[in-house]
Amino acid sequence: MGALAERYTNAVASEIKSFQATAIASNTAIEVDTIYFGGGTPSLLTGRQLAHLLEAVQSRFSVAADAEITMEMNPGTLTLATLREFRRLGVNRTSFGAQTFDDRELRRLGRQHTAADVRQTIRDLRLAGFDNVSFDLIAGLPAQTLLAWSRNLDEALQLRPQHLSLYLLEVHEGTPLAEQIKRGAQAKPDDDLAALMYELMIEKATASGYEHYEISNLCLPGYESRHNSKYWTGAPVYGFGCSAHSHDGARRRWANERDAARYTELIEAGRTPVVETTELDEHEAQSEAVFLGLRLLQRGINLSEYRARFGKDLRAGHADDLERLSAAGLISCEDDLLKLTRHGALLSNEVFTAFI
Repeated sequence: MGALAERYTNAVASEIKSFQATAIASNTAIEVDTIYFGGGTPSLLTGRQLAHLLEAVQSRFSVAADAEITMEMNPGTLTLATLREFRRLGVNRTSFGAQTFDDRELRRLGRQHTAADVRQTIRDLRLAGFDNVSFDLIAGLPAQTLLAWSRNLDEALQLRPQHLSLYLLEVHEGTPLAEQIKRGAQAKPDDDLAALMYELMIEKATASGYEHYEISNLCLPGYESRHNSKYWTGAPVYGFGCSAHSHDGARRRWANERDAARYTELIEAGRTPVVETTELDEHEAQSEAVFLGLRLLQRGINLSEYRARFGKDLRAGHADDLERLSAAGLISCEDDLLKLTRHGALLSNEVFTAFI
């Protein structure tokens, strides 16, 4: 396993170093202010491997001195010494899935960690010098009650992470949970109850000083996820490694080989790992600008900027939809800014479908 990990790390570093010549045909260093190690379990990297990847990034990109460098990790899998090493190398933000503080619910989800692991991970991160910590919770779990969810929120807020993400459980066909629900071994998620859980989280978190800046994300003032905000605002994002996705900030998207072994073989053979390239058409670009922009609750969509970009007036083109959604209390439009309301954030998918 160690040899495979070493080969893979070297392959990712090689892809990064060759990126400018192959992907954008330029030797000019691109300025970046966020680096994100995500997907799989990047926290399994050794300090030496992480340093190797960071050096590769710095060799091909102009990295801002105050860059946000995030690493995803699994609770209870890292020692304090390892966390200190990652912090020393420049990682300054961490993100992990707490999911719930109820061990029974964690077992139902098939998670390997416990609530105690989450608490210990938070303590170790603080001791290691991390002052920008994010974790996520999942609402609407089978058999989860509103009271249990409220207790989850209370514990999460007491731990005082700088950033919180909330997700409503999605049951995907073919997963163990979907099969258990079909057999009656697990209760079917209650959508109405999940909506109450969402509203309760927003209420409790905002009362505790958190800003609800994106549909599924809250933060203490100044701790928005700078990296994830690039997806919502359509900024360029360059991904490296197996399954990595990239976009150029306009309409071009590309994705890498999903299988790690195959990806490594392609890089070692001097071949491109890109297996899919797409170009958004005009309608797709307009739709994406709307539903991604609306996700940012405080910023919303600047209608003048939309008109300058696409040469179209969103209000004129969707007058009936906007009137209907406004009457339902799902959107607001003031000072040329189109935004979701708090109620609209809960029913955002209904809003988005009007623009797709």
